[in-house]
Amino acid sequence: MSSWNELLKGKVAVVTGASRGLGRADALALAEAGADVVITDILIETDEENEQEAEKYGPIAQVMQSTKVMYADKTAKEIQEMGRRSFAIKMDVTDKEQVKEVFEKIKEEFGRIDILVNNAGTLDHVSQIEDQNDDFWERDLRVNLTGAYNCTKTVWPYMKEQGGGKVINMSSVAGTLGGFGQASYSATKGGLLSFTKSMALEGARFGINVNAIVPGIIGTEAFHMANPKMNERMITRTAFKRPGEPEDIANAITFLASDKANYITGVGLNVSGGIELFTF
Repeated sequence: MSSWNELLKGKVAVVTGASRGLGRADALALAEAGADVVITDILIETDEENEQEAEKYGPIAQVMQSTKVMYADKTAKEIQEMGRRSFAIKMDVTDKEQVKEVFEKIKEEFGRIDILVNNAGTLDHVSQIEDQNDDFWERDLRVNLTGAYNCTKTVWPYMKEQGGGKVINMSSVAGTLGGFGQASYSATKGGLLSFTKSMALEGARFGINVNAIVPGIIGTEAFHMANPKMNERMITRTAFKRPGEPEDIANAITFLASDKANYITGVGLNVSGGIELFTF
């Protein structure tokens, strides 16, 4: 990322679900490129309510909480050590009032919001339709789709007022290809792509670019906790025959967040190692 130093100098970014995995990598990459970055997540190391929050959101959140795989404060500190401004703050993207309060605080402290990365998401609901958990279906809709809606709707007036901004939504190849046993996840990630296009049309007149990243198999903490045999089957489908790294996603996001992507909007950018190609 050294050649991208100062690419985002003077910009303020907000990354949701940034305490680990793709969100953490995104936040660090944006900071390396010069941006001040706010880390938001439901799990913050110093929060005494982490156990209750994890209980609300399911198995992955519970595992991350119990194993202390949450680095929101740590990520903010690393960004500060780069010479950027940063802080970590608890935010549940499904809570409209909390989202409003957090964005107001960010605007007050930083003066502007230039980049929003809607990364917060759930991905632990895997079962065929007869066994899909109705509560998890609703949870996935609230977090993956409505969460991005809540954050985008809240930041929109700020971006309009300042004459532009970049919104980047985290979709998935499950949203373009479907996923066996992933009805709720695939539906929400596909919905994000349509949401991206609609927001791109609405945002263009105000200088707001809205794009989506479509990750494939990426080696996050959650990936390494999954069934190794299933992981190998998915890796074999990629053209490169290997998983991507969180930095591969972060690099694409940094580009889309920069002025170098000013004429790109409404795009779902595959960062997938060619998993969508006809490989054999």
